[in-house]
Amino acid sequence: MTDFAPLLVPDRGQKARPIHLVDKAGFDAWLKKRPAEDRALLDAMRFDGKKPHAFALLPRGNEFEVVGVVKSADALTPWCLAKLAESLPEGTYKLASGGQSMAALGWLLGQHSFTAYRSKPDADRGTRVLLTGEAAQVEPMVRLAEATALVRDLVNTPAGDLGPAELEKAVREAATGLGAQVRVTAGKELASGYPLIQAVGGAASEARSPRLIELEWGKADAPRIAIVGKGVCFDSGGLDLKPASGMRLMKKDMGGAAHALALARLIIAAKLPVRLHLLISAVENAVSGGAYRPGDVIKSRAGTFVEIDNTDAEGRLVLADAFTRAAEDKPELMVDFATLTGAARIALGPDLPALFATSDELADDALAAAREVEDPLWRMPLWEPYNDMLKSEIADLANAGGAPMAGSITAAMFLKRFVPDGLEWAHLDTYAWRDAASPGRPKGGDALGLRAIFRMLERRFGSR
Repeated sequence: MTDFAPLLVPDRGQKARPIHLVDKAGFDAWLKKRPAEDRALLDAMRFDGKKPHAFALLPRGNEFEVVGVVKSADALTPWCLAKLAESLPEGTYKLASGGQSMAALGWLLGQHSFTAYRSKPDADRGTRVLLTGEAAQVEPMVRLAEATALVRDLVNTPAGDLGPAELEKAVREAATGLGAQVRVTAGKELASGYPLIQAVGGAASEARSPRLIELEWGKADAPRIAIVGKGVCFDSGGLDLKPASGMRLMKKDMGGAAHALALARLIIAAKLPVRLHLLISAVENAVSGGAYRPGDVIKSRAGTFVEIDNTDAEGRLVLADAFTRAAEDKPELMVDFATLTGAARIALGPDLPALFATSDELADDALAAAREVEDPLWRMPLWEPYNDMLKSEIADLANAGGAPMAGSITAAMFLKRFVPDGLEWAHLDTYAWRDAASPGRPKGGDALGLRAIFRMLERRFGSR
C-alpha cells in the first residue's frame, strides 16, 4: 500500500512552492494583483479560471508557483487538490492561503494507484509533499487515506486471488499488534451454527470454503458496537446464474467487508472508547453439486425458516446469520455495509449509498456526518407494508420479493427481521465502485460511506 505519511507534513517553515487556488468568481480580482508577466503568460495559455481542476505553473527563476482552479476558493472540498497531486512535478508544496482541511485527503489519494497486476508500472514520478499548518490533522488524514486505499485495493483484487481465506488473512493482519482478538468459525461448526452462511458458500471448493470472521477490540465495559460486512468474494448468482455482463464486476461483491474492515481499523487507530465487534461473512457464491437451490428452506441461526426464492439474493442471507451473532452480545449500535442490490443503484446511481436506519436520530446523525465530511448518503425508508413482498407459502419468510419493485427496500426489510427490537441499526447499500475516473478517484473499487459513518461514530462516542 502507498505510504501516505511522508506526503502530508506539518509546516515548519520548510522551503515549498506556493499553490494559489482560484475560482470562477474571484479569478479576475486575483489576476489583477499578479505581476504583468503572470497576466501575460496566463492570457497566452488561455487560462481563465473557469475549467475545474485546471492548473498552470508560473515561473519564478529556477522555481515556479502553481495556480489551480477549484469550485470555491473559500470552501475547499476533499478533492480540490487531487488533480495537482496527480500531476505536479516531484517536490514540496503549500497553499498560499493557509490551511486546507479535508482537501489534504485528495492530495494523498491522488498519489495512490493499484499497480499489483502491472508488469511495468508507470514510471515513478516521485512524491509530492504538502505542508500543512493543521499539524493535529496530519495523522487522522493519513489514516483516512490508508482506510480508503485499503477498500480500493481489496475490491480491485481479482477474485481468484481474494477468497474467504484471503479476507481472513486481511483481518488477522489488521489485528496484529493492536490488542485485538480474531475468531474464525468454519467447517462443521459453521454448518451447525450459521446455516445461511454455510448454504451460500457450500458450493465453493475446499480452498474457498465459507467462514464467519470476527474481530473484537476495546475495553469490556465500553459501549459495544457491531460492524458487519458482506464478504461475498465472488458472486456467480448460484444456480440462478447471472449473465456474463452481471458477473463481470462481481469481484467487488466483498466491498461491504472491505468497508467494515477499514472502518474497524479507523476505530482502533483513533482509540474510540468502544468495545468493537467486527463480523465478516466470507463466502463465494459458486455453482456445484453442493449448491443451495431455489425452493430450499433453511433454518437460520435465529431459528427463522427462510425459503430460497432466488440464489442470487445471497448477501442478505450471509448478513442475517452475522446479525444474529452480533445481537447475542447486546450491542447498543449495529452498522452494516453491503454491496447488496442493483435496485439501490437504479434508484440512486453509483455515487450515493442507500442508508436505512431504525430511528430518525440515527439517520440524522449519519446524514449530518456525511455532509460534514462530504461523503454523501441518501436515506431510504424501512417501509413495513413491503414485508408482504417477502411472504412464503411454507416458511417464515422468503429471501426475495416476488414483485420487480422496491428491491433495495425489501432487501433491507429482510435484514431488519434479524435485528432485535431496541437495537439501533444502520444499513448501507453501497456500490463500492467507480465506473468513471475523476481526480483522486480512479475507476475501480472505492470507499463510499466509510468516512461518513466513521465521523458519526466519532461524534457519538469520541466525547464519552
